[in-house]
Amino acid sequence: MPLQTHSFKPPALQQIVSKKLVGMHVTTSIANNKTEILWQNFMSRRKEISGALSNDLYSLQVYPADYFKVFDAHREFEKWALVEVDAGAVVPEGMETFDLPGGLYAVFNYQGSSADASIFNYILSEWLPASDYVLDNRPHFEVLGEKYKNNDPTSEEEIWIPVKPKPGYDNI
Repeated sequence: MPLQTHSFKPPALQQIVSKKLVGMHVTTSIANNKTEILWQNFMSRRKEISGALSNDLYSLQVYPADYFKVFDAHREFEKWALVEVDAGAVVPEGMETFDLPGGLYAVFNYQGSSADASIFNYILSEWLPASDYVLDNRPHFEVLGEKYKNNDPTSEEEIWIPVKPKPGYDNI
């Protein structure tokens, strides 16, 4: 199979305020990926969540602080399936609230299959080292809107990577 090559556009930098999200999570790893099970469980119950602010879905990852220093496919992290809700939303039984902290994010508009990891290789191996930013220890997430189609090459999503200026840079 030929190696796919992509041309990715630079991200927009966006400062966000904290958000209240509601959903479900699992502990998973790249080697023992439980994402499909998480999303099947969540999607079967998502209509139980009242006070959703939009139809957008959030696929969110909480990584240990040193997760990206040395790659280990067996290293575990939290994976969440969520929707953003208003302050008065009632949390259905078996779901939890997640308070997404505000901060600076590099936002990549991605078109392609969610099974293709090349965008993440580009972000972490090419864009980030060449930028004026480093990863910040906050959740990473993808916003799956109306144009998202799981594992479809025409699918579109936003990839939000938490960043902060490199030490010695004052570029905000």
